[in-house]
Amino acid sequence: MTPISGARRPYMSLFWSRINPRSKRATKQFTQSFSTFPLDPDTLGNLVLSKDVQEFHAIGGVTGLEEGLRTDVHSGLSLDETYLGAPANIAASTISTAPTEKTAISELPMSINLHRDAFVDRRKFFGDNRLPIKPSPSFLSLMWAAYNDHVLFLLTGAAIISLALGLYQTFGTKHTPDNPPVEWVEGVAILVAIVVITLAGAANDYQKECKFRKLNRKQQDRNVWVLRSARIHEVPISDVVVGDIVHISPGDIVPADGVLIRGHQVKCDESSATGESDPVDKTPIDTRPGGSREIDPFILSHTKIVEGVGAYLVLATGTKSSYGRILLSLDTDPGFTPLQVRLSNLAKNIAHFGALAALVLFVILFIKFCVGLRNSTESASEKGQSFLNVFILALTVVVIAVPEGLPLAVTLALSFATTRMMRDHNLVRQLRACETMGQATDICSDKTGTLTQNQMTVVSGFFGVTSQFTDRVSSPDILDEESTLSVAKCMNHLSSQSRSLLRQSIAINSTAIESRYGGGRQFLGSQTEAALLRFSQDYLELGQLEFDRASEEVVDVLPFDASRKYMITVVKMANGVYRSYVKGAPEILIEKCVATIAQPMQGLSTAPITEYGIEQIRQTIAQYASRSLRTIAICFRDVEELPSRDEEETVSFEDLMKEFTFLGILGLRDPLRADAWSAVDTSHKAGLTVRMVTGDNLLTARAIAEECGIINSPDDLVMEGDKFRALDESQQKELVPRLKVLARSRPDDKRVLVQRLKDLGRVVAVTGDGTNDAPALAVADIGFSMGISGTEIAREASSIVLMDDTFSSIVKAIMWGRAVSDAVKKFLQFQITITFTSVGLAFVSAVANSSQESVLTPVQLMWVNLFQDTLAALALATDPPPRRILDRKPEPTSTPLITPTMWKMIIGQSVYQMVVTLVLYFAGSSIFSYHGAFQTSQLQTAVFNTYVWMQIFNMYNNRQIERSFNLIEGIHHNWLFIAITCIMMGAQILIMFVGGRAFSITKLTGDQWAYSIILGAISIPQ
Repeated sequence: MTPISGARRPYMSLFWSRINPRSKRATKQFTQSFSTFPLDPDTLGNLVLSKDVQEFHAIGGVTGLEEGLRTDVHSGLSLDETYLGAPANIAASTISTAPTEKTAISELPMSINLHRDAFVDRRKFFGDNRLPIKPSPSFLSLMWAAYNDHVLFLLTGAAIISLALGLYQTFGTKHTPDNPPVEWVEGVAILVAIVVITLAGAANDYQKECKFRKLNRKQQDRNVWVLRSARIHEVPISDVVVGDIVHISPGDIVPADGVLIRGHQVKCDESSATGESDPVDKTPIDTRPGGSREIDPFILSHTKIVEGVGAYLVLATGTKSSYGRILLSLDTDPGFTPLQVRLSNLAKNIAHFGALAALVLFVILFIKFCVGLRNSTESASEKGQSFLNVFILALTVVVIAVPEGLPLAVTLALSFATTRMMRDHNLVRQLRACETMGQATDICSDKTGTLTQNQMTVVSGFFGVTSQFTDRVSSPDILDEESTLSVAKCMNHLSSQSRSLLRQSIAINSTAIESRYGGGRQFLGSQTEAALLRFSQDYLELGQLEFDRASEEVVDVLPFDASRKYMITVVKMANGVYRSYVKGAPEILIEKCVATIAQPMQGLSTAPITEYGIEQIRQTIAQYASRSLRTIAICFRDVEELPSRDEEETVSFEDLMKEFTFLGILGLRDPLRADAWSAVDTSHKAGLTVRMVTGDNLLTARAIAEECGIINSPDDLVMEGDKFRALDESQQKELVPRLKVLARSRPDDKRVLVQRLKDLGRVVAVTGDGTNDAPALAVADIGFSMGISGTEIAREASSIVLMDDTFSSIVKAIMWGRAVSDAVKKFLQFQITITFTSVGLAFVSAVANSSQESVLTPVQLMWVNLFQDTLAALALATDPPPRRILDRKPEPTSTPLITPTMWKMIIGQSVYQMVVTLVLYFAGSSIFSYHGAFQTSQLQTAVFNTYVWMQIFNMYNNRQIERSFNLIEGIHHNWLFIAITCIMMGAQILIMFVGGRAFSITKLTGDQWAYSIILGAISIPQ
């Protein structure tokens, strides 16, 4: 299985590469059992939950688990395992789980994909590492949810009564040729309209469910490193099985329950399982029988590794794990976003307005109906039908006024944006981030991997106080060519002892691992450590990494941490001396140095380091930093006895941090991304302030910031983290508007910076990749984690994952965030215009008409309601953002949903549509000299036709919420808008020709068609 070379993980390869010789174990034959494994899943799951070390030793400790799970803690499971027979002794086997005679499989090629029968018996017995997925709602349940509205219930009841009366009139009364038996049609038409609206709403909800489920699955996809057949493999968490040896490192989220068998300084955040916020120390279980009982070696699934590196044996997976038993939180309902809540409240207010108008309309029409009964000559059934018509019209006004499309529009816009953002390498984990991103005012970005390429290369170096080199190919901008040697020449001048010490310092004190898949060699882990190992391979005669590490007896390790900014590995030399290899930030380690290699070209003789020597080193560091190089100091210290903590036998690293011998400084170049400058410049034009927060020193950070355009004014401020921390809150608030670069920062500095910006009313986006970035990602309005170089904890704390780790993807997220806001505003304009005009027209015309009939029949209003609530939402919510969307400043969070510009459009369109419709309705006969009943019926049809065409053309008006007359800008990128426009036009034409009695349609002439469409098109310039 080929590991992904880009993954940035601090893998402690001494756990994997160096396979210690197996201790001689007595052969212990298990009693023949009907079960493939002597240990059942429930027993193992309960063991982890109880954290009972005595029970652990009672089942045989690590040896008992090895035999009971048919695995090996040194080489892991076998890639050849498929079907298993009865338990057998595997102590003398070279692999832990050989296949039985049932299958004969040759040696597998290294591939990320397992064959179908891999670990089949193991999965069948212990289960796989999948949590049950919450079932999607069925289409029928979505239909019920769309229909489950009291207004639709009332309308359905009224339609059924109308249908019953219509059937009675159709079959129970006499008809003339001028009065055909079609009274039942209106009731059926209303029922059909209700069904269509319900189906459309359910279809949209179903599509939304499918899209979000797909996105959720993508969010949950992640890989872990396991040891199988004595080699490291990267596999999806769903492929982890009981008996696997899984590697853990800072930032990982534990994929399954287990017990720690190897590790250094491992601490877990178990708050998700126990509620305790303090990290819990994890101690490797003693592999010797009768080991200490006062330890906690148990690793719980879905907890977070906050510190240390190690390897653990998987004991429970999937539903048998502690997380699987407690919570299926990855499939919980994401809830509503703030914009959805605001729109829902607005929709309720509009619905209340419609309900009030409908109530008033019903009261007026009912009074008129009661007054008219005295002189009415209609039959009882006809009077009943007249009352039902009044009631249905009032209910239809309520249906028209209820803007179901508002929540639907924002849901569709968010769904569409999140899907399209995936193409732009943005994986949205929290929907609220989609809309918040459009209001962002500040971006606090990392440097490495986001603004730069995260492809480190050693290009300069400084050893002792005399030897210096620069790679002129990678660094053509060197300042002094005569005083520096090429890399190869400098390395050849070093003595063999100096090269050996430098090689060991890099190879041993590292968490990177070596991969040799595909015939080549590559180093996996942090880019800084991989660059150092490539340097050792090219110039220091580094052979196979595991051989160098296997020759050393590692005593303890203090992994690199962003707050410490250094790493220590302690080894025991052959002569009994303990040597500490140290690497880290030069400004920290230089202060701890008391000696240096006097003549690295001749040997390892040391000399006290002088003030002049320290000043030389500092000048070299400043020179490297001015060339945008990351500097790493390498030191060591030899002691006869290791200092230990008072009550524990562990190494006291605090006491080791002194009296170092300086070995050298290495300068690493991480080239700026090609699109970094343009992305930062685009952000500035969009009204965003870009700030860089980095662990690099001040000069390096300034050089990078100037190179990518973050610093563009003499007033811009560059500050180190310790000085920022020394300020009080008021001083920090005063400085942060001008602060563009925060160098040598600690993780908490980023969180404080974000909090101060938020206190000033800014909307802040933050990027982060490490475990310690999680607090800043969580407190930010929008947290961007790194999909390639980020840790699992960072991704869990973030709201959006940058799948390509680039700053330009953040700019694309801003575009889509603004597009979501624009889509909602577009639909809001359209929706409110239709609501005002439909309710107003129905009210005025019904009250003014002697027969109490509306200018638009209930069925016609239902058709308008269908495309205002569903079709228009689809069309207007799916416009991709134009590039010029970044030319405007971000909107404040206090901006109302309906801006003054929008109100102008709504009022202008409403007035125009109502005037045209009412003039045609009341004065059309006079204007066009219509006298007969047929021409009057044509006029009524033309009024309906004109009104619908005004809505279709008004959709084009609403594609622009800015002052732009180019209404078809970018329309070719939105095929859905074009398709829905064609559907609306086609459906309207179809209704006009075959709608008949159901839609109260009379065939129109060419002239009538012409003025209907022309009057509709005139709405565009409004």
